[in-house]
Amino acid sequence: MNASPSSSAQAAREALAVRLTHLRKDAGLTGKDLSARCGWHPAKTTRIQKGDAPPSDADIRAWCAACGANDQADDLIATARAVDSMYMEWRRLHQGGMRKVQQDWNALHEQTRVCRVYVSNVPPGFFQTPGFATALLEQITRFQGTPDDVAEAVAARIARSRFLYEGGHRYVVLMEESVLRYRTADPEAMRGQLRHLLAVMPLASVSLGIIPFTAQRTVWPLEAFYVHDDTMAVVETLTAEIKVKQPRELADYLKAFAGLAEMAVYGDAARALIQAAIDALE
Repeated sequence: MNASPSSSAQAAREALAVRLTHLRKDAGLTGKDLSARCGWHPAKTTRIQKGDAPPSDADIRAWCAACGANDQADDLIATARAVDSMYMEWRRLHQGGMRKVQQDWNALHEQTRVCRVYVSNVPPGFFQTPGFATALLEQITRFQGTPDDVAEAVAARIARSRFLYEGGHRYVVLMEESVLRYRTADPEAMRGQLRHLLAVMPLASVSLGIIPFTAQRTVWPLEAFYVHDDTMAVVETLTAEIKVKQPRELADYLKAFAGLAEMAVYGDAARALIQAAIDALE
């Protein structure tokens, strides 16, 4: 796992490193002792204990065996895998195509009661039309150089829209006005996408706010993020998906969302901005 720009992921890695260090100390072993028992260079032990190198499953099993603590191996491995999942490169996630990732997102949304979403680049997946989603996922596939399963991925992404209609889910969405204006797809697909936004706005499950270009900023434009039930924020960067669970950071995302919401317009004013973007395509 590459070094994460998110302190949540780094803090989790360091916490795992502390647990392994305590395990070694409780066994009365020095770093050199443990390294010799595991059959690797002492520098590797140092890197693991500092949180600079993520241990593999085999590393953890060897560490626990050296400390006479085989009973803790499975729990530590599960923890390490959870840490690894906090920062996932898109190329790694998409190495077999995008369909599986879209299905995993659907499973997360099925469990989410309230999803707060901020986007500054494209509409969230559950609002996307097939035409728009196809154009976007084709661009992503070309950029990443990953296997082309766009048709299957689009079908999985569009299936997510069912949560808008089946009850038990609430979507509070904030969009920068730029989302309405970027020509991510051809004019026909863009018109269809913008008209679809108008169609979903009246749904009981949806609150859609648009932050106008002219809004006086109190929070600067950010990368897209999704807050699921106030327990986890998923941030989308160019290269990776970052899952933020650390309470302090999560609170910052909720604070930012509240500030962004105050700058947004809703109802007729939001519809007017969407209609203006449609008219600009004529």
